Amino acid sequence: MLWLVVPEELPEELPEELPEELLEQWRARFAEPSQGWDFSFLEGQVEADEPPWSYEDLARSALSGATSALDMGTGGGEVLLRLVDALPEDTLATEGWAPNLPHATEALAPHGIAIVPYDCEHDALMPFEDGRFDVVLDRHESYVAAEVFRVLRPGGVFVTQQVDGRDLEETHALFGGTPAYSHVTLANLRAEAEEAGFVIERAQEWSGSLRFADVDAFVSYVRMVPWEVPEDFSVDRYAEQLLAMRDDDLVFTRRMFVLVCRRLDH
Repeated sequence: MLWLVVPEELPEELPEELPEELLEQWRARFAEPSQGWDFSFLEGQVEADEPPWSYEDLARSALSGATSALDMGTGGGEVLLRLVDALPEDTLATEGWAPNLPHATEALAPHGIAIVPYDCEHDALMPFEDGRFDVVLDRHESYVAAEVFRVLRPGGVFVTQQVDGRDLEETHALFGGTPAYSHVTLANLRAEAEEAGFVIERAQEWSGSLRFADVDAFVSYVRMVPWEVPEDFSVDRYAEQLLAMRDDDLVFTRRMFVLVCRRLDH
């Protein structure tokens, strides 16, 4: 007679095939196409503290009475669409990432907003004449302060919310590397704005927490913001670190700041 011995408890070790299953799952998440600037697909998977200001309220205040406006780095137009009732008829948007252009055009064209390809990291000069706009809006897009000053009319307002270069700095302890945009701080960008000729009406920085439900959510998030991890990041290259993160409390430090600048009449 053959006796089968059944252990009272399952072994604590994970089956050997599980890590490969997880890695394949993370590879698929990291390879998903991204377009626009819409993180709604992560709802319920990522919990983020919010800064004490409202970017939309600051933008609406600047737009009050404006006859022309520019939205820099519109992504897929998601944020600008939330302001559409406050926008002047003469509104343009720029976008520097080619895959976003058709998406943004489809979203904004019905509202009469044209998209102009522009990325200041490739061409500092903005494709607009001097004094073209009453308001320039910028949410998380790089810019050249002197160029923004040039394209604003006297009395015009520049509102920008930026992700601090030290955002999610815990990733550097996990994966190594150095911040890709360490120069992006309130102190540096305020100094650049003042040097360009702006008067600063508001300057505020903030830090809070960003919590991921699991490594799946983390991988999906950094796919959208690849500058938060090393330039050579991939699931396979950093598999050991990602697998180790399964037992961690995935809480990172979120850092942002806001600047409201005015070009005075003179």
